[in-house]
Amino acid sequence: MADLLRDDVKTFLDPDLMGALPDVVVPGTSVEDWPAVLDLVDGSGWGCRYSGGAAELPVPRAEAVLSRPAVAECAELRVRPAAEVLAIFRFHSAEEIDFDVDLRELRGQGRLDVLCGFLTAIGRRLGKPVLMCGEGDAPGHPVLGFDVGRDRVEPLVADAAEAEAGRGGPVCLPLSQGEASAEASRRP
Repeated sequence: MADLLRDDVKTFLDPDLMGALPDVVVPGTSVEDWPAVLDLVDGSGWGCRYSGGAAELPVPRAEAVLSRPAVAECAELRVRPAAEVLAIFRFHSAEEIDFDVDLRELRGQGRLDVLCGFLTAIGRRLGKPVLMCGEGDAPGHPVLGFDVGRDRVEPLVADAAEAEAGRGGPVCLPLSQGEASAEASRRP
C-alpha cells in the first residue's frame, strides 16, 4: 500500500504552489552522514550523474566532494530513483544534507510512490526524518516527510482544503509572488 495517496497531498505536489524544485532536508546531520547517503545511491541501482562544474565525473567519495575549495563551482549529484523522478543533491554544506525534487515530473500515483520510497530509503539509512518544504523555504515549514518513528512518509500539515473548511491544523504553504509582495507591503 502507498504511504500517501496523491489526491490527499496534491496541493503539496503542485509546482505552482510549492515551486518546481521544493527543498528536502535531513535535519540533524553531520559530515559522517554523507558517506551513508552516497553509498545508498551507489548501491541502489538508481540512475545518477555527478558533475563538478561543467565536467561530468564518477560519483566521488564523500570526503572528496566535501573537501572541495570554497571557490569551486558547486558540485551536483542528480539521482533518478525512476526514469521520471529526479532528486538533485548540491553539497552546499558538509554538515547538512539537502536536495531538491522536481515536482514537474511527479505526475500520477506511481511516481509519488517512487518518491516516498526514495525518502524512506534515505530516512531509514540515516535513522533521521526527511522533510520536504516549499522551494526556498527549507528548513522553514515542512509539508510532508519521512517519519522515523512511524517508518513512513506522511503529510506534516493539514491539506489546504481541510484547513480552509476549519477541519485541519495550520497550513504552511509558500506564498505566490503576488501574495508575497502584498504580505511584504503589510509588514512594518
